[in-house]
Amino acid sequence: MSEKTRQEHKEAHREREHFFSSAKVVAGITLVSRVFGLFRDMGVTSLGANRLTDAYGLAFQIPNLFRRLFGEGALSSAFVPVFTDTVEKDGFEKASKLLANAMALLAVFLLAVMLLVEIVFVVVALLPGSADRQFLMMMATIMFPYMVTVCLLALGSAALNCRGHFAFPAAAPIIFNIVGIVAAWWIAPMLKGNLSGQLVIVAFSVIIAGFIQLIAVLWMLQKSGFSIRVRLTPVEPGIVPIIKLLLPVLLGLGFLQISELLATIISWNLTATAAAPDINIIGWVLHKPLTPGVITRVNAARALYQFPMGVLAISLGVAVFPLLTRYAARNDIVNLRDSINRALRLALMEGIATGVGLYILAGPIVKVIYARRNFSPADAAQAAFVLQMYVLGMWAYCSYQILARAFYSMKDTATPLKVSCALVVINLLMVATMVWIPWLGAGAFGLSTTITFAINAVILVYLLRKRLGLFGGRKILASVIRGIIASAVMSAVIYLLLWFMRDMRNWIVVVTCVPAGTVVFVGTAWLLGSPEIAELRGDIYAAKSVEKTE
Repeated sequence: MSEKTRQEHKEAHREREHFFSSAKVVAGITLVSRVFGLFRDMGVTSLGANRLTDAYGLAFQIPNLFRRLFGEGALSSAFVPVFTDTVEKDGFEKASKLLANAMALLAVFLLAVMLLVEIVFVVVALLPGSADRQFLMMMATIMFPYMVTVCLLALGSAALNCRGHFAFPAAAPIIFNIVGIVAAWWIAPMLKGNLSGQLVIVAFSVIIAGFIQLIAVLWMLQKSGFSIRVRLTPVEPGIVPIIKLLLPVLLGLGFLQISELLATIISWNLTATAAAPDINIIGWVLHKPLTPGVITRVNAARALYQFPMGVLAISLGVAVFPLLTRYAARNDIVNLRDSINRALRLALMEGIATGVGLYILAGPIVKVIYARRNFSPADAAQAAFVLQMYVLGMWAYCSYQILARAFYSMKDTATPLKVSCALVVINLLMVATMVWIPWLGAGAFGLSTTITFAINAVILVYLLRKRLGLFGGRKILASVIRGIIASAVMSAVIYLLLWFMRDMRNWIVVVTCVPAGTVVFVGTAWLLGSPEIAELRGDIYAAKSVEKTE
């Protein structure tokens, strides 16, 4: 091997390891953020599980939909490949102008959408109807402007990630959570006995936090050398490719995220209240299957299964995505396949372990975190069951974060779109029918999500293999087998601990079983020779990869 080729291999190795190592930085910061997020959720959930808190939960989901679309998906998936191409071909100054132009155009579009939707909310709130619906519209009107600030934050964070700056974008949600904690834990409780007033305070905290986040990311962009001057014209050449990539991804992720919103709307309308306990379906009068507080309980379960997914899988996906786009832009298929393989193995290992652990410990964990003030132990037990249904698909949620970004890195946003569009209909049909199953009830939200993502992940693996060829299926299968064996050993240890600690308090059970389960899983996987453990520890092919280049 020539000296030039050896240097190229070493440079590629250093570049690859930088981005995989960044995943650990993002994961560490995201862990802190998610802990703060749990404290925020605890404060809101402690207000109780009832019709008013359900209204808040549904209203918050509307602007939060935009956060998930733009902050965790469509916007960065469309912007990163074009921005990376611009840096590679035209330099950073041109890419900086592209960012300034994109942020200005996005701000104008979002403000127009905000104004239109706010008018609709106000009009609906003023129409004659139930007090529940009017309160719901008031909550939505207050919180909807958050979607403007969070989308601009997502675009700025994507640009920082492309420049190798991962710490601040990962830390930005901490600001949001701190503001929410102050509002839910200290300010809102001052209005004792006034639940609607308490929820209004929490709603306004969402807007305040959004503005603080945006100001902070703009400052960070300027500090990193970006121009943040508003540039509506001239329109940069990269804007059109971004829009072409954005629309399919937006529709694809939108269908999945909107399906979750629609599922919540279904639960709102299928909740039995004193004023409307029944539903009339083509002459058939049926008692509504859900009880008030169902949205609050389901949201509590969602927050818990999304906690490890955000810390591990999404962090990994965010950190690796710029690397995948670089390899795709250079048509370096070998390194692209290798990076996808590594990221997918890590995601599956994390998903299997956390899914099994959360399923076993769902009851104690939910009770420790949420069962306080007006959120009763019965509410916690119902939320724990919903959580168990969700975590059956942890492996699929985690792997999807990598698989979708693999397609996006190749500027193929149509394939995930087609798969998502087909599955969203199936998901909604499952939710609308399975909630009537007596033993399942609200668990239908978790089980339908599990089934949908499992099908999605399998289809994307098949299509990605057709696109790239073999990308290490045997390695992935071996990793999955090791993960299942390690999870089985972990389960045995946790169940044994639960038997010995059956009369102890839940917090003692949690602080004992979670670290014990983690140690057992990691130790078993290490004994089985799992390379993923070494990668998580930091020895990511340290000597092995370098030796291959020499």
